[in-house]
Amino acid sequence: MKLYIKPGACSLTPHIVLEEAGLPYTTETVDLGTRRTAGGADYTTINPKGYVPALQLDSGEVLTELPAIVQYLADLAPEKKLAPANGTLERYRLQSWLGFIGTEVHKSFSPFFNPAAGDDWKQAARANLERRLGYADSQLAGRAYLLGEDFSVADAYLFTVLSWAKYIGLDLAPWPNVTACLDRVAARPAVRAALKAEGLV
Repeated sequence: MKLYIKPGACSLTPHIVLEEAGLPYTTETVDLGTRRTAGGADYTTINPKGYVPALQLDSGEVLTELPAIVQYLADLAPEKKLAPANGTLERYRLQSWLGFIGTEVHKSFSPFFNPAAGDDWKQAARANLERRLGYADSQLAGRAYLLGEDFSVADAYLFTVLSWAKYIGLDLAPWPNVTACLDRVAARPAVRAALKAEGLV
């Protein structure tokens, strides 16, 4: 399998999951400005959407969209318990978290990386981020991770998007349960390996 990434972008999430799952893979970086891969290919011929991540399977097929990719990878290594079993209520709770992180947390960072975004848009996005972090903090009370005591692909996603807080001057200290969870994720060997591979540590 080959994972197309931009170091530090949301593609860090499946990179972490691949390390956690212990699956064989390679990565190739993408310049999102030029839409060229490190190997010189036109990335839009691989993923017409033009953004990362994309996972090229050994069959040559390409899977896109982060929630789909990380669940696919988790299901390839069920013994790692990176996602609850399909068909269980806990699996739907995982999907709920992936949806929440994607639409309410990840997308709230977008204005801060968009040169066309005005101050009003950024202020509204920051206020939304703070509300959503309040919710996540309340749900993490008494829990090690989002689903309980077991690390899941949702924790990798939350860790990735909240690593961007420093770039927008958002102090996460008001949400101690969130920061404690992020610290636990950061300490995992697979997470450190993915960060090192992307040149982030």
